[in-house]
Amino acid sequence: MAGSNRASAFVNEPIVCLCTEQAPAVSQSFQMSKYKVLVMRHGEGAWTQENRFCSWVDQKLSADGVKEALACGHLLREAGYQLDVVYTSLLSRSIHTAWLLLQAIGQEWVPVVKSWRLNERHYGALIGLNRAEMALNHGEERVKQWRRSYDLTPPPIEESHPYFLEIYNDRRYSTCDVSKEDLPRSESLKDVLERLQPYWDGTIVPEIKKGKLVLISGHGNSCRALLKHLEGISDADIVNVTLPTGTPILIELDENFRPTKPMQLLGDQEAIQAAIRKVEDQGRSKK
Repeated sequence: MAGSNRASAFVNEPIVCLCTEQAPAVSQSFQMSKYKVLVMRHGEGAWTQENRFCSWVDQKLSADGVKEALACGHLLREAGYQLDVVYTSLLSRSIHTAWLLLQAIGQEWVPVVKSWRLNERHYGALIGLNRAEMALNHGEERVKQWRRSYDLTPPPIEESHPYFLEIYNDRRYSTCDVSKEDLPRSESLKDVLERLQPYWDGTIVPEIKKGKLVLISGHGNSCRALLKHLEGISDADIVNVTLPTGTPILIELDENFRPTKPMQLLGDQEAIQAAIRKVEDQGRSKK
């Protein structure tokens, strides 16, 4: 399967640019591109610096995250991209990334559409905890499974959790297409894909089919879930897919919305590799 071949490239080396020279057997099956879509993880958040599970807690961008979002916009501007619509989650770090990007690219007028279905994965009872401390206490492999696995769900958030009321009393979640009672209390990556895919199929895909260039300013796991769906990455291989913050990914699709060539992480490739290593280090213990 072509998707599994692309996924193996993720496993052997952090994803950067999967060019045809790296996978000649796969490239033979590529068709002409009909659609393009840009997907990116928001700029670095304030809690990312503190190495804590942020999830649905509404943290702002860090100073570095602001720089990343602006740099992304400058990159897209220099490359000549003309955006038609931007999709974000309901969380500020996703929205602010889109705003700053559009400012930098000089396309502030482009519509920004928000949905909870693009929210970060709900980490349940793990929200607010420090990843490195957890790795020290529970082991790096266990924390990696909590962070990266496909179908492992953390313990649900309880009403006694210090961030429960902050999340579920937030007025933004009264705008969702489901009741607050039906919003998740904890999610696996599989759950993220199940709540994201109807939005992708029913809202985003129709706009792409109209010939619009769409950019999705999402989160680490909402982007990973979408890439898993589009690229056919296996349940096992998705564990090893790491996305850096503030880096746009170009995906080219045929008329059936299958990838026509390897996805590309746009920007300075050495800097992207360093950013990937930085994200991977978040789950390692600091003794």
